[in-house]
Amino acid sequence: MWSELVNNNILIAPLLGWSVAQVCKVFLFLLREKKLNLRYLLSGGGMPSSHSALVAGLATALALVEGVGSVAFAISVVLAFIVMYDAATVRHSVGQQAVVLNRVIREIQGKKPFKELGRELKELIGHSPLQVFVGAALGVGVSLIWIKVIVG
Repeated sequence: MWSELVNNNILIAPLLGWSVAQVCKVFLFLLREKKLNLRYLLSGGGMPSSHSALVAGLATALALVEGVGSVAFAISVVLAFIVMYDAATVRHSVGQQAVVLNRVIREIQGKKPFKELGRELKELIGHSPLQVFVGAALGVGVSLIWIKVIVG
């Protein structure tokens, strides 16, 4: 079972794309803020979209291994569009609303934490269309390199 799992390139390629996207977030934060913040290794939101890298990488790996006529590829493309659309619209709007709500709560309560939550709302939830595009391109690129160059 484990050997099948660790040799499943259709699984490995998108996971590598997700990992590269998460590491990019850490480096971009380091360049921008001049400090290391490892929480970006596991956080959602930000540049690039790791969700987009994951689903675009999956669709690319399936296209390369199973072919674009396969049912699995078709399902992965539909899944990718749903995830990327959600990240750039619904989740992005939720993040913007959280910024406004946190500001209102701080003003009302004098910077005390919101009692019902015990903490502020998470503001970095969704992605801009550019973050989604860069994440998708990263996922496609990593999958292409993994499947075509490294695995051969």
